Amino acid sequence: MQHPSRRIAFLFVLLALPTRNPIHAQDHAPGAIRVNVNLVALDATVKSKDGHIMGDLKKEDFEVREDGVAKKIELFSRDELPLHVALVLDLSDSIEPFLGPLRDAAATTLAALKPEDEVALFTFSTEAELSVPLTKDKNKIADQIGSFKAGGATNINDGIFVASEYLLQNAPKGRRVIILISDDVGTDAGGQGTRDIVTETIAADAAVYNLKIPGYNPPATLLYSSMTPGLVNIRKVTEETGGEIFDVHEVANLDAVFQALIQRIKTRYTLGYYTSANGAEGKPHKLDIRLAPSFGKKGRDYAILAKNSYYFRCYYGSVISFDGPPFFRLEKHAKLSLSVESSLVP
Repeated sequence: MQHPSRRIAFLFVLLALPTRNPIHAQDHAPGAIRVNVNLVALDATVKSKDGHIMGDLKKEDFEVREDGVAKKIELFSRDELPLHVALVLDLSDSIEPFLGPLRDAAATTLAALKPEDEVALFTFSTEAELSVPLTKDKNKIADQIGSFKAGGATNINDGIFVASEYLLQNAPKGRRVIILISDDVGTDAGGQGTRDIVTETIAADAAVYNLKIPGYNPPATLLYSSMTPGLVNIRKVTEETGGEIFDVHEVANLDAVFQALIQRIKTRYTLGYYTSANGAEGKPHKLDIRLAPSFGKKGRDYAILAKNSYYFRCYYGSVISFDGPPFFRLEKHAKLSLSVESSLVP
């Protein structure tokens, strides 16, 4: 559905106490429409029962429920919004032989992203850190990967959490994805457990994907990993945030599997609806996305990969004006409900 070009001003409001009164930051033009709305937007991948992507679905093919209550889908798109990717790269000892192939695979794969898409690079071994902030220069990311030296423990917990924290604090305008690149053999549980990692990632409106690569892990390392308490459950994190695990069985397949992962992200649908939830509730709201009954039963005839909850959060910020349909601004807070005052001027 095409929307006329409109000028929209948004005021993001941090609610200390629940309120239904709009907060005015500036005078509006006569005849402006003022609304206080809470938008929830989320991404979803749909697969047929034989595992193939269902890429030609329409808005009316979907059903969304929040806390068991059916919602009217108001917004719908597919790979139309900017993508913000946080690569989380394992730099522990076991990864050293694979850094060269990873650099080459990243150069090829990231080039397939759209010019407006951004990528950030995080690394972890004993500690996790941001190596390259979000940038449109994908070659910079690949070159940086080629410059690393591996060594240290494998602190996957903090790697994912630090990336989630960064996306939450920076709130880039578009879809957000975290790609964990690791052999998934953790040896350090860091400072955050699985539940905290899932909560932070959902709050950041990010889906976690895992590019699981081969690693050189002697039996002693595998035994140590199996006995280390508190290691993140990567499968649980990917499932609850709507992501997937892509397993690279051989280094020769790294480039093809990495490209398949990026393509999967690009085929996700974005759905949006308005909610009556408010910031005073302070609890997760359950989400259930399914197809219309004519497609059969979810889990038997098709599968949907999407976040299964969201937290209501409001943010304080300055008024932002721009031209364009409302959806393409609001979607940046996919699955985070916002109190928004908008002035629509023809």
